[in-house]
Formats: sequence, structure tokens, C-alpha cells
Amino acid sequence: MKEIEELGPVDYLILEFPGNKMTGEGIPLLLDLVDRGIVRILDLAFIRKDLDGTITAVKVEDMDSMGAKDFEVFVGASSGLLGQEEFQEAAEVIEPGNSAGILIYENTWAAPLAIAWRKGGAQMIATGRISVQALIAAAESGTGVGT
Repeated sequence: MKEIEELGPVDYLILEFPGNKMTGEGIPLLLDLVDRGIVRILDLAFIRKDLDGTITAVKVEDMDSMGAKDFEVFVGASSGLLGQEEFQEAAEVIEPGNSAGILIYENTWAAPLAIAWRKGGAQMIATGRISVQALIAAAESGTGVGT
């Protein structure tokens, strides 16, 4: 792994797949982001939550959904950031009968900016993300986003 001082911002996301149905539609787009050096995958894992609440790790090689095999390029990607505690936290937000992909990635596009800021003594003291649902709600209410 790169030296910590050379990293761009690192984010995570959890994608829930209702009914354990993963179509593979987004895989080519993610691979394109990686190929173009916009993001770097640090960790990628999949879990399933059965109707009784049992959590099971799902290996990429065991997936049979269309396009899922494209994730094989990331098999073994592990930064050590994703552990049992993170799996448990992810499992708590997944509805029973669904599965989820957990992705930790570096925003490599922002690395030069982050490096420059750190060299200048700046420190990240807060970060966040505004959900699409919040953007839609603001746009519909007329209180923000393009109004």
C-alpha cells in the first residue's frame, strides 16, 4: 500500500441488493474508474443476510450473477481496513433476505490536492456526503439544489 502521506481521501460505501439480486450493471463503470486511475479499490467484500438474520460472507468466485465474475480482478484486495467489526456494522443496516457489497476505495484523483494541503499543514477535521435522496428532497421542496 502507498505511504499514508501519499493517499487521496478514502471512502467506503455499502450497496444493498434486494432479494440478493446483483445484475452486474455497475461493474463495467467501476472497472473504468479504476482503469482511468480515478479510484483505487482497497477492499471489496460481499455479505448476505438470510431471513433469519444469519450473516454469510460471499466469495466473488461463488457469485453466479451476470457480470459478477468481473470482480475477480479484485480478489485478494485487502488493505486491512475491513474487518469483522465493519462486517457486523454493515450487516446491521441490511434488510433480511438481501445482500450487500462493501467497498473501500481511495479517491486517487484527489491525491495531489490532499498531498499539497498536508504539506501546507492543513488537516481534515470533518468529511461527509450528501445522499441523492437528500438532494432530491431539497430540489422538490424548492429550498436548494438548483433553485
